[in-house]
Amino acid sequence: MAGDGRVTMAYRDPVRTAEAFGSAADRSAYLAALAEFDHLLPLVGAVLGTEPRSTGTVRALTDSRRRLGRGHLEELLRSTVTGGRAWARSRFTGGEVDHLWVPWLLHAGLAPDQAQGGLMLPLLAATLHGVGLPVVEGGAAAFVAAFRGLLDELGVEVRLGAPVEEIVVAGGRAMGVRLAGESIWAGRAVLVSVPPDALYGELLPEVRTEVAGLEQARREAARFRYGRAAMQIHVALSGPPAWRDPRLADGPLIHLTDGSAGTAIACAQAEAGLLPAVPTVVVGRQDVLDPSRVPDGGAALWVQLQELPFVPVGDAAGELDTSGGWTRELASAYAGRVLDRIAAHAPGLTGTMLGTTVISPVDLAAANPNARYGDPYSGACDLDQAVLWRPLPSTRSHRTPIAGLWHIGASTHPGAGLGGGSGHIVAQRLAAPPLLQRVQDRVMAFLPAR
Repeated sequence: MAGDGRVTMAYRDPVRTAEAFGSAADRSAYLAALAEFDHLLPLVGAVLGTEPRSTGTVRALTDSRRRLGRGHLEELLRSTVTGGRAWARSRFTGGEVDHLWVPWLLHAGLAPDQAQGGLMLPLLAATLHGVGLPVVEGGAAAFVAAFRGLLDELGVEVRLGAPVEEIVVAGGRAMGVRLAGESIWAGRAVLVSVPPDALYGELLPEVRTEVAGLEQARREAARFRYGRAAMQIHVALSGPPAWRDPRLADGPLIHLTDGSAGTAIACAQAEAGLLPAVPTVVVGRQDVLDPSRVPDGGAALWVQLQELPFVPVGDAAGELDTSGGWTRELASAYAGRVLDRIAAHAPGLTGTMLGTTVISPVDLAAANPNARYGDPYSGACDLDQAVLWRPLPSTRSHRTPIAGLWHIGASTHPGAGLGGGSGHIVAQRLAAPPLLQRVQDRVMAFLPAR
């Protein structure tokens, strides 16, 4: 929804979504772009689901070239180095696709003009058309509880409130971890889900045995960059918001944005250390999909802001005092600006507010050690910190220079998200038979049966 009240709607049905576009050419181009991406999806899935520097990726590229031809692969590469705004401009004459999908790039840690946007736009659109916006019934805590139950069934011991102090290394190999005054020894491997600077700068001690590549990794980890900070605002309401556009009443997620222009300005202001004057506001209504989250007749807003500086040096609107950093007063005042903007599109909203919780970038960083500097994506998602170079240029895949130590989490490939991609990749590697066993199995497959 734009500042002037203009609304662009996305539905599960891409045809229904395109029907609202003003240009017939844009309607056809939108459906064609989704169909084109559908052909590329097996390759994109293979790249995101395997180690970038692996025979699996090479095999996927080879198969895709044979199936699709060289031109499609070059177009995919071109989209990968293109920003989202440029991708939309090059394909559509109207502004609907830009208005609808470019703000979604914030959920991938990208700004409208950053590389990878041209790949992420059709990926996000295809995903949302395909599976919608699923939520966990009963709240996110139920998601954690389900995993805890699964781990209990498998006999996995989970310890809470005992942060790891050090990874134990002997003879160039990870042997276990020390926490709360005791040691836990690893039978086969140690998996660590932290940003690179935490791994190489804090958890790994000075290793007495010289390990090839370790010092290079330490230097690169010290230069690892973080992206923009985020803020969350949770609002309990006595009733659903009365949107000026009644079509929004059933919308589980709404972006308040003018599209790439406004989002790009807000991102630039945040990068300059300023509180954006007109931020892109993500308004979630998860109770639309899961009424059990609120009392009968009630409602709730899940508000996300992804264009903030961790250390504010000024306010682009010239209204708020940032000299003390993210104090509770500043966080509350900025949240007020955001809620006033929402209320401009939902008259009477303020009168239905029962309670508000504000989680500032500083609060986020304190609550989650992986959200350093308030970055929810555990590291800037620029192209030079993605795919082949995530987490670090010198570390191959999720292996580290330390034998038996594997690096997973949002700071590693395929990046942030709820799919657990990095852990799945490493689990596949650890669960695979040893090389000698694989060779023996292949040889036996060619021998005649007795």
